[in-house]
Amino acid sequence: MRPLLLLLFLALVVVVRAQPPNDDCSTAASLCAQQGITGNNTGATGWPGFCPGTGNVLWYTFTTNSQGGLVGIAITGINCPAVTGMDDELSVVVLSGDGSCTPGSFSAASACQSGTSDFTASAGPLAPNTQYWVIVAGAANGGATIPAQCDFGIEVSGPGVDVVNVEFDAGPDEEIAEGDNVQLQATGGTTYLWTPNSGLSGDNIPDPIAQPTETTTYTVTTTINGCTYTDQLTVEVRRLIEPVNAITPNGDGANDTWEIPQLGQYPGCLVNIYDRWGQRVFTSTGYREPFDGTRNGSPLPTGTYYWHIELNEVKGRSAPYTGSIAIIR
Repeated sequence: MRPLLLLLFLALVVVVRAQPPNDDCSTAASLCAQQGITGNNTGATGWPGFCPGTGNVLWYTFTTNSQGGLVGIAITGINCPAVTGMDDELSVVVLSGDGSCTPGSFSAASACQSGTSDFTASAGPLAPNTQYWVIVAGAANGGATIPAQCDFGIEVSGPGVDVVNVEFDAGPDEEIAEGDNVQLQATGGTTYLWTPNSGLSGDNIPDPIAQPTETTTYTVTTTINGCTYTDQLTVEVRRLIEPVNAITPNGDGANDTWEIPQLGQYPGCLVNIYDRWGQRVFTSTGYREPFDGTRNGSPLPTGTYYWHIELNEVKGRSAPYTGSIAIIR
């Protein structure tokens, strides 16, 4: 295709592309904190730009958090067709208003800021719990006759609008011993949905009891001002016993016996050790005399042995512990 025909074709694409749905204040697209979306202002025929020399306006809206403060509007990935007479610069301005969407109801809450590559427009400090509007428009600067009509990404963030760990919080990470439980306490949500729900007393309440059998990261989801947010916490499950996996019973006084200090807390524990053929070589109720690598006073051969320990806790039975231990001579 000849260069002139290509340019005419691209210009035609700009003209006939469907009108964006959010080229009017009443259909402004919602921005959720730290959740980028994409846009394209090609064919936008609504209001003229609020910033000088701009047109092809798209509208966005966001609501500040209960603290308010500074807000940043990041514009990324600006991608404009190579059309003769078209600029490649986008502008951004943040507006305050009463929600009536009439021209006289708006006032600027930020300066007009623009760029031809990734940039962030700053606004604020903004009032708490307040709806604001963002206008993204194409510029026709530097001798250009057509305002930029481009693909781009847009994201709102900053202390004045962030929600996760500001308004909405899953709560702190927790640590429990095996068999214990802890009450979680999410705050700031309108509804709650926890995943996974294994080990939880409920998955749609802010404060379920968690009793996982292994370390688990839980995600809780809510919806605030039409936006979906998630936060996470981890419940670390601490093993009640941590046996070493080898002994060297050579009489040098170092690692000669299988020491498990934690078993002193469980006087009713049952400890069994088996060889590779399943023959029991050691058994003990309680663990006052640690395993020393012998059976009936005779040294066991070098090799791998398999153990099974039941703690038999006073508060109730817990799952048995199993593993292996090597005898090294």
